[in-house]
Amino acid sequence: MSAKISIITITFQAEAYIQRTLDSVHEQGHRDQFEYIIIDGNSKDRTKSIIQNSAIKPDVLISEVDKGIYDAMNKGIGLSTGDVIGILNSDDFYASKDVLSNVANTFA
Repeated sequence: MSAKISIITITFQAEAYIQRTLDSVHEQGHRDQFEYIIIDGNSKDRTKSIIQNSAIKPDVLISEVDKGIYDAMNKGIGLSTGDVIGILNSDDFYASKDVLSNVANTFA
């Protein structure tokens, strides 16, 4: 059995690059092997609408004022239910389409 992975994306005012991050998570496939949590710092740009209209639907989306990046990360970690937790920032992406399956198999 593969390990379940929690992916956390922290974002704030990320409309210029969040779509690439979302696409990267979506391309991982195997949606049953991971949960996706997005913590947004109450962005006032189009970040939230881009997330809501993306092909990948987060399991949890929280958009509220926080005390900074580490506060947001801690919120995401607190909500995680996976065996493994990964942080993918809102301007990052995975190097290939099989990153999460490789991680899950390694931790299995």
